[in-house]
Amino acid sequence: MASPENPPFDPLAPHVKPHVPLLSLYNTFFWVGMFSFGGGLSGWLHREMVTSRRWMTEDEFFSGYSLSQVLPGVNASNLTVYIGHHLRGWQGAAVALTALVTGPFFVVILVAFAYHYLLEVPGFQAAVAGIAAAAIGMLVRLGLIAARRAAISVVPALIMVVVFVAVGLLRWPLVPVVAVMAPASILIARWQFLKAKADTDA
Repeated sequence: MASPENPPFDPLAPHVKPHVPLLSLYNTFFWVGMFSFGGGLSGWLHREMVTSRRWMTEDEFFSGYSLSQVLPGVNASNLTVYIGHHLRGWQGAAVALTALVTGPFFVVILVAFAYHYLLEVPGFQAAVAGIAAAAIGMLVRLGLIAARRAAISVVPALIMVVVFVAVGLLRWPLVPVVAVMAPASILIARWQFLKAKADTDA
């Protein structure tokens, strides 16, 4: 019998937002915060929210992921607040953010005291490098998933390529590129939505 946190998944059925208990939300974000070493939090959250627990659809997750990248502040915290609010409103946002930082807060303090001793432990630096490599792998996986979804349609794929070339290859400043491409993307998406709606009504 499937647990409430992992209901049977039917890809053809309409997505119904589950009722996620605040305790389950806290536990999930606590352990994500504890084990998302090296900056791989976004990839870990996608795995937990979409793949494992199915609390969100990929559209819902990537909407929040995109929003968290353009808003001021720490991207991971922005995404955490978005997910918590999406699932349980302001209470969920507060619980998710608190849970995310609880574990690392104490771990960082302990590691700061023990750091010089840890450097003397054989293999410690290699372990840290391996953890960072795993985090990069999760981010690459998340990027490939997002790129695959964008490549389904010509226009999003074109925007993705333009931004990659402008920022990644030509080294143009990020802010002007985003200031131009973000409104253009929104206008194009709006136009496609209205066009599809008109075709449906016809």
